[in-house]
Amino acid sequence: MNRIDKSAEKYKQLFGEGVPATHVTDPDFQDILSHFIFGEVFYQGNLDDKQRELITLVVLATNQTLPQFKAHVSAALNVGLTPVEIKEAVYQCAPYIGFPKTLNALNEVNKVFKAKNIALPIESQKTVDEQNRFQKGLATQVEIFGDVIKKMQKNAPSNQTHIQEYLSAFCFGDFYTRSGLDLKTRELLTLCIVSALGGAEGQVKAHVQGNLNVGNDKEPMINAITHCLPYIGLPRTLNALACMNEISPEN
Repeated sequence: MNRIDKSAEKYKQLFGEGVPATHVTDPDFQDILSHFIFGEVFYQGNLDDKQRELITLVVLATNQTLPQFKAHVSAALNVGLTPVEIKEAVYQCAPYIGFPKTLNALNEVNKVFKAKNIALPIESQKTVDEQNRFQKGLATQVEIFGDVIKKMQKNAPSNQTHIQEYLSAFCFGDFYTRSGLDLKTRELLTLCIVSALGGAEGQVKAHVQGNLNVGNDKEPMINAITHCLPYIGLPRTLNALACMNEISPEN
């Protein structure tokens, strides 16, 4: 099957019948887009469609390209992702893109869920409380990054220790400890989020190492960043790959 036929088949699987408005107004551009994204990128590597749609959702949320994000919420349901998995992927964005942008994305998720009669709120995935969120978050950080985390906390300037504590309690305690997505999935999504941000190469390198530590080897990371390419562009994709090659050089 050639890439044109593949793109038509994949587009129908994700979005159903019909064509985007740009097929009428900008047919050449839409053909380039569809054939590249749905006829090539979606078939590169061994990620399944559920993983691809999770990646697409977090990158579009990071970019705040909300019309496309909303369309991919429906696509995510069409390929079998659960409401819990979709919500958890969006929640995972909050420590990296901030609450306002995450709320914008959640508003679009909720519109789709309501239109499809998915009851809200969905079941809670919380596993921590006020007494243990810091310790459980710290334990998760150490699991991902190793004992360097404790050294970072110990060596932080006194007027910045609160940031290290927020990292443990908020980023890793409030979000990484939640059920609904496993640790390997959360860490792979985080790599995609920080890669999409641009200018966060230090964090990209850290999360490349974090992915390796939790069992995501270089191949799925390359596949994930490749899947980000149509949504984040070549410069940020190449920057992410350079970070990956620095941490995990090719033989």
